[in-house]
Amino acid sequence: MTARAARADENADDLDVEEALALVKKNPGDTTDTPRHPHPHPHHDAIAWPDARAIAENAPRHGTGGRTGYLTPVAVPLASALGLTLAAPLTALTDLPSFDTSAMDGWAVSGPGPWSVRDEGVLAGHAAHTPLTDGEAVRIATGARIPPDTTAVLRSEHGRTDDKGRLHVTAATRPPHTVTHGQDIRPRGQECRSGDQLLPVGTPVTPPVLGMAAAAGYDTLTAVPRPRVDVFVLGDELLGEGLPHDGLIRDALGPLLPPWLRALGAEVTAVRRVGDTEQALYKAITASGADVVVTTGGTAAGPVDHVHPALRRIGAELLVDGVQVRPGHPMLLARTKDDQHLVGLPGNPLAAVSGLLTLAEPLLRTLAARPAPEPYTLPLRDGVQGHPYDTRLVPVALRGDRALPLLYNGPAMLRGIAAADALAVVPPGGARPGQEAELLDLPWTSGGVGVCFT
Repeated sequence: MTARAARADENADDLDVEEALALVKKNPGDTTDTPRHPHPHPHHDAIAWPDARAIAENAPRHGTGGRTGYLTPVAVPLASALGLTLAAPLTALTDLPSFDTSAMDGWAVSGPGPWSVRDEGVLAGHAAHTPLTDGEAVRIATGARIPPDTTAVLRSEHGRTDDKGRLHVTAATRPPHTVTHGQDIRPRGQECRSGDQLLPVGTPVTPPVLGMAAAAGYDTLTAVPRPRVDVFVLGDELLGEGLPHDGLIRDALGPLLPPWLRALGAEVTAVRRVGDTEQALYKAITASGADVVVTTGGTAAGPVDHVHPALRRIGAELLVDGVQVRPGHPMLLARTKDDQHLVGLPGNPLAAVSGLLTLAEPLLRTLAARPAPEPYTLPLRDGVQGHPYDTRLVPVALRGDRALPLLYNGPAMLRGIAAADALAVVPPGGARPGQEAELLDLPWTSGGVGVCFT
């Protein structure tokens, strides 16, 4: 796409919004909030925004993934499993703890006190010690194996030794020289027995899950792998560095998309600049072995928009061809092979973000067997102008219990989304101040375990 064509496409998108905003202004005396529809939708093939997300979520279920839609599970080392989803139950391979252990630093004691104290203590990781005899104690560390015939563990702060080396109970809450049978001992199997199911299929792998798996004896986990994504950035007018000049502009999507896709749980396997020809794009797509191909730009019907012709040449199945959403309505989703999908994002930066959250996020979520985020709403602090028939995605900042719509939300702008915590879903016709709006969290603000920018 040339710089002139990119600007023309950008202006066309902005003009659509300006025209739409004029259409939703009320006539004098009109007190309703219902948008007017004086004309049919100009993009007759475009589908409603919620429907597009549903199609993207279900698309992998009609490929080789079958009913579930997720990728074939693999054995993954614990160090690489964070953010994945369990594809097999996590079953204990041993009792936890696997032997009686001390829950505290102190003394292992046998029978009632006072006790004579052995010279050599018991440390964690050491082999079993000889049994204690009645009236005998031994120093013990937290996590150390309990010697046979131990009655209880006396905490360090609850005991003292006299000048003859005899151990006494000093806790004010207990009678002198007494302990409760089994106190501060973690008995074998207290947490689980070998064969117990610890976590079911579908559990996201978080840091505590990794810790539990290691404690239960695992070196690898059976999990759904990260979907592999190739990113093809289209546009002969794009610069990789320096200031814009001579009709050339900086590539914003090359730096933006890969970390965002990783934050959505993908493994980005390639980021390539592809020339503005149908042949170059066709070769790039057909040579890709990724689960998902993401392209930027070229999704409209201009003279250098080659995505549709390339997809027709491949024989791809077009699942979504335009979405009733602003910005980003020319986005598309296609099945290029039985086990590969292509998400075509518009070339304008915020429009591409819209396509990322509308089509790529639900598609990747299904492939990775990740749970859908819980939907939630917040009231908008300010009103938002609406489009007469399209959903709008507007960057917002979260301020307490309200969402503040941000400026600089045009399709070619990133200033608003760079300061945003979420995108507000504004229905056709707009939203009033205080009206509840559905919010789409940005991956790095939602705190998900899959967030990764490296």
